[in-house]
This record gives sequence, structure tokens and C-alpha cells, in this order.
Amino acid sequence: MKKFGVIIAIIAIVALAGCAGGGGGGGGGGAAPFIVELSELNVRNANAFSKAWDDHFIDLPASALPSNFNDYSRLTITCKYFTAGGDEIPQADSNVMVTMVYNKDGDWRGPSMGPGPNTPVKEFNVGGFSGMIHKDRGIRVTFREAPSGVLFQNNSGSAVAFVELTSLVFHNGNYEAE
Repeated sequence: MKKFGVIIAIIAIVALAGCAGGGGGGGGGGAAPFIVELSELNVRNANAFSKAWDDHFIDLPASALPSNFNDYSRLTITCKYFTAGGDEIPQADSNVMVTMVYNKDGDWRGPSMGPGPNTPVKEFNVGGFSGMIHKDRGIRVTFREAPSGVLFQNNSGSAVAFVELTSLVFHNGNYEAE
């Protein structure tokens, strides 16, 4: 009888693990990832950051974005960072943060911690160990409308003088199409 109980317990654990690892994330229905074409965007700041929390805002025209944001529930953003002398800085925590903005004429920065009414995405440590937005599956996000821009800021004490956006990808969240 003990063997039967052990077998049932193992089956239950396997079943739960299967449900937990099933992709989750909602949305999508198999929509292919949408990779934003960067060739028409100002992906690198022209002038070096001159102070901590300096801004590099990248306009995102509607033509560069997916037409139906309900199909996407995850986002990945990757970048490269450079010193004032042009040397690339290795990816690490405390270099750069990124914020997506709905209305470019509104508040770009949002609350000090986390997203806000005009800033659906605010991620610290882009490229660093503890950041998630640059990793394979990115971060979960729910958009109420198309964002109009992406704001990059160098963190306090960071040697980052230039930020270059290297990819911006909207994912469907269930990864069937990937």
C-alpha cells in the first residue's frame, strides 16, 4: 500500500510540474514575436551623458510597432554601453535603466520604483545579472496602448556615456511561435 501512495505522490508532483512549466503568460494564441526594425530609429545617443540619470529618448513611431498589443505579454530589450572614449562596457548591474513611455509629451520618468500611468515598463539593471528585460523571455508587460518611446538613463556612479539599443522584441508569452 505504501508503494501505491508513493506512486500517486510522484504522479501528482509530475502533473503539477507540468502545469507550472507549461509556458504560462497568457495572451498570444501563437502570435510570432515582433522584432522592431531599428534602422530608422535613433538607437544611440549622439552626445555623451553629462550627469547621472541623463536621458536618451528614442521615439517609437507607430509604423515600427505591432498593430495589436493584445497579442504580446512579454518584452525584451538589449543594449550595449560605452565609455566617453568609445570603449564598450561589460554588461553588469547598476549601469543603465530603461523606461517605456506612452505619451512622449508626458512624464518620461514615472515613479521612482516601478511602472506608472505613463510608464508601463521601468526596469533597472538592463544587461546586469539581476535584470530580466534583456534575458530570453524578457519581462511580463500589459500595454493599454502603443508606447511612443523608450527612455534610457545611466545610473548614478556608472561610467556609461553612450547607450546603443540593439534589440526590442515583443513576445506573445506562450512561446509557441518561437
